[in-house]
Amino acid sequence: MNERITIQAPPTSKDAAGQVIGDWTDVAANIWAGVKFQTGAEVLRGGLPVSTVRISAMVRERSDIDNTMRLVHKGKRYDIKSVLPSDDRRFMFLVCESAK
Repeated sequence: MNERITIQAPPTSKDAAGQVIGDWTDVAANIWAGVKFQTGAEVLRGGLPVSTVRISAMVRERSDIDNTMRLVHKGKRYDIKSVLPSDDRRFMFLVCESAK
């Protein structure tokens, strides 16, 4: 684990119309992680080209991270798709994806 990442939670406040308002908040800032780029591809969605990148980040086991959150690595944001425990439960793997 040789890189720093930040884990952010989505906004939870809603306005009178029920729309979500507010900013993402840091749950865990500048924690150590081992980040590996798994895949990168360009696909068509709705007739437009979309670039997707998948990464996996290994962090120490925590109970405050789930798949509603996002990971920020070197200024880029990735949606957390899965949170997987390691066999010995000392670490966890965050499978993330970014689409642009």
